[in-house]
Amino acid sequence: MYFLLRGNKGTFELKNADRQNYLYLPLTNASGIMDCITPDGHGDSKLGQNEFLMEPVSCEDLHESMRNRNIWCKVDGQLPWSVWGTSAGQQGKRFTGDEEDMTLEIGRLWQKATRVQKETGLQVSVLNFCPPTNERVEIMQVTMKNTGTKRLTVQPVAAIPIYGRSADNLRDHRHVTSLLNRIRTTKDGVEVIPALSFDERGHQENHRVYGVYGSGSNGEKPEGFYPILQDFNGAGGTLYWPKAVLTNQVPMVNTGEELEGYEAMGGICFVRRELEVGETQTFLVLTSYDREGMQYLQKEKVGEAFAHMEEWWDEKNPIHCKTSGPEFDTWMEWVGIQPFLRRIYGCSFLPHHDYGRGGRGWRDLWQDCLALILTNPADIRENLVNFYSGVRIDGSNATIIGSKPGEFKADRNAIVRIWMDHGYWPVLTTGFYLNQTGDYSLLLEKAPYFCDGITARGEQRTEKRRRVDNWLDNGAGAPYEGTLLEHLLVQNITQFFDTGEHNNMKLRGADWNDALDMAKERGESVAFTAAYSGNYEMIADMLSALEASGKKTVELSKELVTLMHSDMRDYDNTQKKRNLLTAYYDACREPAQEKAQISIRECIQILKCMSDWIHRHIRAAEVVEGDGGELWFNGYYDNDGQQVEWNKNGDDVRMMLTSQVFSIMSGTAADDQIEWIAKSVDRYLFDEKVGGYRLNTNFHEVKLNMGRAFGFAYGHKENGAVFCHMAVMYAYALYSRGFAREGYKVLKSLENQSMDFGRSGIYPGIPEYFNDRGQGLYHYLTGAGSWLVLTVTTQMFGVRGDKGDMILAPQLMKDQFDAAGNAEIRVCFAERSCRIIYQNSHHKELGDYEVEEIYVNEEKLDTDGNRIDRENLMKLDEKMEHVIRVVL
Repeated sequence: MYFLLRGNKGTFELKNADRQNYLYLPLTNASGIMDCITPDGHGDSKLGQNEFLMEPVSCEDLHESMRNRNIWCKVDGQLPWSVWGTSAGQQGKRFTGDEEDMTLEIGRLWQKATRVQKETGLQVSVLNFCPPTNERVEIMQVTMKNTGTKRLTVQPVAAIPIYGRSADNLRDHRHVTSLLNRIRTTKDGVEVIPALSFDERGHQENHRVYGVYGSGSNGEKPEGFYPILQDFNGAGGTLYWPKAVLTNQVPMVNTGEELEGYEAMGGICFVRRELEVGETQTFLVLTSYDREGMQYLQKEKVGEAFAHMEEWWDEKNPIHCKTSGPEFDTWMEWVGIQPFLRRIYGCSFLPHHDYGRGGRGWRDLWQDCLALILTNPADIRENLVNFYSGVRIDGSNATIIGSKPGEFKADRNAIVRIWMDHGYWPVLTTGFYLNQTGDYSLLLEKAPYFCDGITARGEQRTEKRRRVDNWLDNGAGAPYEGTLLEHLLVQNITQFFDTGEHNNMKLRGADWNDALDMAKERGESVAFTAAYSGNYEMIADMLSALEASGKKTVELSKELVTLMHSDMRDYDNTQKKRNLLTAYYDACREPAQEKAQISIRECIQILKCMSDWIHRHIRAAEVVEGDGGELWFNGYYDNDGQQVEWNKNGDDVRMMLTSQVFSIMSGTAADDQIEWIAKSVDRYLFDEKVGGYRLNTNFHEVKLNMGRAFGFAYGHKENGAVFCHMAVMYAYALYSRGFAREGYKVLKSLENQSMDFGRSGIYPGIPEYFNDRGQGLYHYLTGAGSWLVLTVTTQMFGVRGDKGDMILAPQLMKDQFDAAGNAEIRVCFAERSCRIIYQNSHHKELGDYEVEEIYVNEEKLDTDGNRIDRENLMKLDEKMEHVIRVVL
């Protein structure tokens, strides 16, 4: 079952989507409002952990709760009818063959649900969206049309329960907090202003206004209100069969009434209307914070806001493709906005993401920037500088980053935990920014060091350490600062010396895979040891660019320079490396105010020696041989000091995708090894029926000496699911090493699964993972979004930066070009909007074509290669879109 696509902007149609229990769509805008909605109006609305307008929902609540954005229609001579199909009578027809059909249209980010009351021909469409503004409001436009044969008399009633408090209060003082409610009816609707808020912050006076408002088809005010949930339902009634709608025995409340101490109800009774045959009438309902967006009670304003939505979301999407496959193009329209969604929601506040209290994690922060850099790197620059302030002088970092600059926490639950991969991501993102922009001056910007008493990578804690607010003190009452280059080196150099008994980097609390969290003492991550080797090469390239600009030395802390000058002969001795790191920790208790100068050439040599040493070490000690020439890399040691991945006579094969990804991406795997790794991964991890490449084989044990991942059922989450984030990184790694066909197979399998609604059960986009049934879970808020945008743009289409210049190096398959031999992508580069069209008129296969000619706005570029100098791009008008035609 596939989506019925409408146009080229990601819009599609689904029939009877309300029969799928776990579907939901985010509704949001630049204000930070975080709503979600199901095909039948369930979901919630919130500004954060402590401010929910609608009751918080988890994935099971989407179909079990009776609380939704209900609209009832009281049609003369008929039982009350829900426009969402959520009346007891309509629900009772489920699975009988007599249920109503509904049609759902969805775009970025709006939905319109349409159903018809069979008995009368009353057709109702409900459009939900948040306007593309900074207003914290969700708009619901309800359009009624008489498609029957007789005149109808209809009275609509909106019924949205108002929760109005913290998610903590679901079971913590649920009733007591209702006693805080101060409810009042205005001329437009029902408002709740709790007197106090009860949450982890203590008892605080509340000023937040939670409101549900409405206006009739001609702008008329509501006839009356049902502001108390208990009264609306009536004795023995429910939200699916409420007494107020079924009978005339519940009196409406007039404008200007004030009530206290009960669960609130956004019950709005509209004026009874007559609908002639063929006539259409529209009324509006808003859910709003602090009365924002009240102008949207006017139909004209709603139309204007909706018309601007497509353009607004286009601006948030860094990638627009046009290939031979409209399904792929639609998929990327949705994937492209996922990094923006995670910027708003973090990793919380959607029905599957029912954990955390807001804020973004360290690696999430950096990976989301990969896609955002493609949109507007100038806006990201300041953020990058601020992010580096989360690094501690010992090389570790804060793990939760708040919404304000300089707002950092050790962990969302104040638990000291060190993820050993955290130093990897800033280098990756910074390197990408530098290549896209050529702005190497960023490396010389200065930032303070985060200081919270945690030292020695979480092994020690001291409250006596000098600090200024959250920053390390320089001894003179001001923050101790270093360049961003110094921060990069602090994280990555200290990591090199933090090794376990097999001389791989210690796993500590976990790496990218959060669920490998039970091997703190003896666990090692070979996978990220390999990954860091790529970092050392990348930092060396950054330094080479600085050197080429005329800079010969850089300023670093004396303690770091001492560590970098360690005898390279000690690299083979893990105990000596640990001792050197301990000495660095001790020296940094009171870091010297004076900096040391070190030559760039020497820095480069040290970094390359570290990278080369890791490559030799892993190639010699961590290769697992399979049958018939297959091979893969072991990526971990468990808490008993044993290798995690192996091949025991072909009967017991243990393999993890992560280990292969970073071996390939970092250059640790030699070119002649990659082909055999890919064959091994295909044999042991590829499963087409569940969407592609699993994260690991089945270990058939609960490995308490490795992590909670192995307590999950196999095929779910971090234990053998198709974990999209790592699968996409596998594709990126393959493309980046010239194995494009293998990389394309990875992406194509993910596209096929995602776009097959009958199998995945999700809207277009990429979820966190596909389970053992092929169902997509934890949709929208995943690092896979940024990585997929990055891979498609820079590897598949080959549009990427090199020290600020544009490189055009496509790795498109022949069947990705359309009938005319064209494939195009729209991107932003050098602050210019570029439409890049690859012309493969002879339909050559990958490997048979190369860039022959480049035209910029139909003017032939004088170049023999595939590079456009930034200087030439900057001469182009920044206010118009430019067509770059590349003849292959």
